Formats: sequence, C-alpha cells, structure tokens
Amino acid sequence: MTERVALRGYDTTLDRAGLALAAGGLLGGVFTSVLVAIGGPPSPLGIAVGFLVGMVITAMAAVAVAGPLWLVAHALGRRGPWSAAVIGAVAGFALFLGGQTYGFGLFAMPPTDARTLMFRWISAVATSLILASLSALIGLAMWRVAYRRIY
Repeated sequence: MTERVALRGYDTTLDRAGLALAAGGLLGGVFTSVLVAIGGPPSPLGIAVGFLVGMVITAMAAVAVAGPLWLVAHALGRRGPWSAAVIGAVAGFALFLGGQTYGFGLFAMPPTDARTLMFRWISAVATSLILASLSALIGLAMWRVAYRRIY
C-alpha cells in the first residue's frame, strides 16, 4: 500500500523570482508594443521604443507595487495562481486608475464640471478594468515561472 503525501503548497527560489520578473517585463513590453502598433501608423522605431519602455515600467511596477503585496501573500502561505492573478489585477487596476484620475484627484487637474468629472471617472474605471485583466495575466505568468509545487 502506498502512502500519500499531503500537498503543502508552492515554493520558489531567488533565481526563479528573477526569471519571473524578466518574464513579466517582457510581457509588459509586448502588450505595450501592440498598443503602440494599434495606436497609429506603426514605425519600427516607435514599436521598439514602446517595447523597451513597457518592459522597464512593467518590471518597476511589479517590484514597487505588486512586490510588497506578494511578499505579504507569500508569508501568509497564499502562493497559488489565484493569489498571483488577484494581486496582479489589484496592482494594475490601482496604478492605471490613479494614472488616469490625476492621482485619484490628489493632484491639480484641469477645471471641469461635475458631469464631465463623473464620466472621466467612469471611463477611467472601465479602462482600468481592462488593463487590470492584462495585469492579472502578467501576474499569473510570473507566478508560473517563479513557483513549483512542493509535496
């Protein structure tokens, strides 16, 4: 008779965490270059610059915003794919919403009436939800590169 070992969760190493950060940056660069290509007449230089800028900003955001959230989740034993997707989505949503609403209304914005401001916020939330789904995919891909099951 064989004995079954209970599943204990997921674990990572520092080198896999670095590879995951590189994979997340590459995916962010790909998404950015696709948006640059869709946004207007694509030039090879514009797409390349979009890729590099998207790659660097995605890696920086993953470290600065999602990193602390993931450290807490990792310490609490929440190391699964759903945690990675949720943290990616929450971090992406907050970053994109803050970027479109002048830092959630904390910084100076152009004069506007209440109705226009309401529609600006509705548009910002809708756009941020779409981009949060892409951020969730990036978080999930980074998780897949970084973590392995331990038995």
